[in-house]
Amino acid sequence: MPKSKAAQPEVGTVAIRWRADVAPHDYAAAQAYLSLKLDQQQGARVVARLRKAELTKRRANDILRAAGLNPAPLEDPGVIKDLIKVIEGKRLSPVLFVCGSELTDIADGFHRVSLVYRVDPYGEIPLRVADSRA
Repeated sequence: MPKSKAAQPEVGTVAIRWRADVAPHDYAAAQAYLSLKLDQQQGARVVARLRKAELTKRRANDILRAAGLNPAPLEDPGVIKDLIKVIEGKRLSPVLFVCGSELTDIADGFHRVSLVYRVDPYGEIPLRVADSRA
């Protein structure tokens, strides 16, 4: 008797796997990005808060909405780079997100969030969230 269609995995699907924690170089990338939006001291304080923040999960669509961002298209070089990592079976680094009255934004991981959104807008993404207020 043939198996039911629902019991079989979809052909061509690749699961997005995540690292257990943020890659160390992502904090430096967040610091570099935040230096464009905040002064040096504020950026350093926010990154220190991100390092201490607990890892949590949020949906891709919610992260983008909270930051006021549209997802990058699949053709974006950064999204393609992350997609290649996923296809190769590599784990992606959790996202670094800041929120507050001064700034609400993805400090590092915009392309990873965009990739997940393009695959499944409601897909959950591990992230660290910190307050951007100095």
